[in-house]
Amino acid sequence: MSNPSTPDPGPAPAAADAQGMTVVARTQAQMVRRRFFRHRAAMAGLVTLVLIVLLAFSSIGFANIPGWWDKDYTSIATVENSGRPTLSVLPSWLGGSGVHLGEHPFGQDNVGKDYFALTMRGVQQSLTIAFIVGLVGTVIGTLIGATAGYFRGRTEAVLMRFTDVMITIPLLVIAAVLGRRYGDSGIVVLGLVIGLVTWTGLARLVRGEFLSLREKEFVEAARAAGTSARRIIVKHMLPNIVGVIIVAATLAVAAAILLEAALSFLGFGVQDPDTSLGKLISTYQTAFSTRPWLFWFPGVFIIAIALSVNFIGDGLRDAFDPRQNRVRD
Repeated sequence: MSNPSTPDPGPAPAAADAQGMTVVARTQAQMVRRRFFRHRAAMAGLVTLVLIVLLAFSSIGFANIPGWWDKDYTSIATVENSGRPTLSVLPSWLGGSGVHLGEHPFGQDNVGKDYFALTMRGVQQSLTIAFIVGLVGTVIGTLIGATAGYFRGRTEAVLMRFTDVMITIPLLVIAAVLGRRYGDSGIVVLGLVIGLVTWTGLARLVRGEFLSLREKEFVEAARAAGTSARRIIVKHMLPNIVGVIIVAATLAVAAAILLEAALSFLGFGVQDPDTSLGKLISTYQTAFSTRPWLFWFPGVFIIAIALSVNFIGDGLRDAFDPRQNRVRD
């Protein structure tokens, strides 16, 4: 019998000390978000990517919205100082000419076009294509993988054999053929057709996850209760692998950046009069020894974007890792 003089301890505390560590009760979403924002490489990648996007879309404008840069990527002007970059990042007290952009910070090309504006246009086009490819590939891969993994049988056999055939054909070859056929139709169409051939890896990954989930008790219970297959897939199974899908989609965007650059470099991607980062490198590859800045700046942006997205993907993968079920204060 309890002592009436003993005060009521009240509700259990939200945090409990265990071996000198304070463990706080949090939801899964809170733990994922906390782990992601504590991932230094992911934060560096996210900040870098946001800065690149803001610079590219605010400088020269987008969709008839003017930007703050006063030069257009199509305007031809007189080549000044052999087209050398006027960008300076070394302060005068260190022996440099001070920190300033100048008239043409990235220099000029053969006909006097401002190379900063050209590079920003290339970043816009490459990013747009990459995100379209990532979105389309993720949707198709998830649909095919989920359908094959849940229904099994003949449906799985047909879908997976088709996926195997797609995997055996080199991705660059398929993308080059489609790029040659649809490259003149604009970046949206180009992104769509490339996305149609980049879903195979995700489809196999989602199928494997669904094969495991379909044997779980909660799926069996939903099926026994007469729940439709569509509702089981959307409401019960997909939420359990959303982390896998998000990470795969992020990495697909990074791969799409490199794939678009390779296609445009080979002449199968973005076509004239438009441009992209890969096309800029292809156009001015012969100037590498005489005017290397025409090669450097697009290359630096390709590397920066690909690394940033990969770092974000690594952070998301670690954040969604179910083995990391605790977050210490």
